[in-house]
Amino acid sequence: MSSFEVGLRGTSAYEEATKVFNTAAPVTPVAAVTATTVDDVQAAVEHAQAQGLRVRTFTTGHASPTFAPMTDALLVRTRLQGAVEVDVDARTARVPAGALWGDVVEAAAPHGLVAVHGTSSTVGVVGYLLRGGISFYGRKFGVATNSIRAIELVTADGQVRRVDAESDAELFWAVRGGGGGFGVVTAVEIALFPVPAVITGASFWPLAHAAEIAQVWQAWTVTAPDIATTALRVMNLPPIPTLPVALRSGPVVSVDGAVLSQTTDLTEARAVYESLLKPLRAVAEPVLDTWHEAGPEDVPQTHMDPPNPVNALGDHLLLNELGPDGITNFVRIAGTTSVTSAELRQAGGALGVPDTNGGVLNHIDARYVYHYAGAASDVDGAAKVRAALAPWDTGRTVPAFVGSRTQPQGHLTDSQVLAVNRVRSRVDSGGLFHGDVSLG
Repeated sequence: MSSFEVGLRGTSAYEEATKVFNTAAPVTPVAAVTATTVDDVQAAVEHAQAQGLRVRTFTTGHASPTFAPMTDALLVRTRLQGAVEVDVDARTARVPAGALWGDVVEAAAPHGLVAVHGTSSTVGVVGYLLRGGISFYGRKFGVATNSIRAIELVTADGQVRRVDAESDAELFWAVRGGGGGFGVVTAVEIALFPVPAVITGASFWPLAHAAEIAQVWQAWTVTAPDIATTALRVMNLPPIPTLPVALRSGPVVSVDGAVLSQTTDLTEARAVYESLLKPLRAVAEPVLDTWHEAGPEDVPQTHMDPPNPVNALGDHLLLNELGPDGITNFVRIAGTTSVTSAELRQAGGALGVPDTNGGVLNHIDARYVYHYAGAASDVDGAAKVRAALAPWDTGRTVPAFVGSRTQPQGHLTDSQVLAVNRVRSRVDSGGLFHGDVSLG
């Protein structure tokens, strides 16, 4: 039995359901619901149908700048009750919609298992998975979307469906990276992978060393083994008292990431770690160095993503091999902006290998993932870095990294868009969820 409350503007229920992590793009639907059960979701769909509203959905609102206007919609915020359920023998986890990646890490790590989660523990699991997802484990295990084994969702007819490779394989293919608009996802079943130990952390140097650090990192990435995924970042962090003094004293360049081990023997991981960090430390001693051997529960803290809501501008590109000239140009231009973080993350490895059992978005054809994060007002800075990287732009994107709805997007081919639209029309012929569709 559902006991949910439909919140209208000015009510506490509306305010709670419409909170977004990125406050640069608040949402203003006609009405809003916080769904804590599947019954709530079904009742919300029925209510929207009766009121002539479309249905929109999200969990945390990290990606709110990519949302289309909700002026004709009922927003369903999914916070379904229930714990993450780990099947150790099958190496899977069932995750209710509304769970955050920190919940999954906490449930899986004691068993020496990991999901291909993002860098932040506060990001919602479902949105990240369906929008691609590139993990610090990605070069070993592939795009996060491919780790989905089954999806439970409420479709426009109010029915609860569980789709997998054997049950409506066409819908299962389309929903994994197809851009949304198929229904309200209520749970996912995902694969877990054996990773009992990691070496993870970050090293920081003053920006004066950025060019040399970047050259060493870029050369290492060309032949880096797939058990390592790292990122180079130019950072100019605000003077937050809780940050280390070294990171509040001006712009820095950072190399962070994770080197995984699928056994408790870290011999191979140590060798890979040393092959990267020893040459970097030869350039200059870091002003702060947090690399350490740990369990997988430490990885979500590595990237220092903000735990609380922010007012931010994001940008994103997928890049070809930059070479020495490209990497030098990147750090030079990024260092002249007020960017909070301009990042190049390694791609390649399993991320670049198409998965025959995957969804419509099943691999990332690029050498680096570029991601920009700055103050919402820093439009000029973002434009400068984008222009500097334009010669290496593949023209493709990963939805999970796109910063706004106005930025160029391209994660599907024209034929894929048509195929996904056919599936969407089959399961939602009336267009109840069509406003929830990301651009292809």
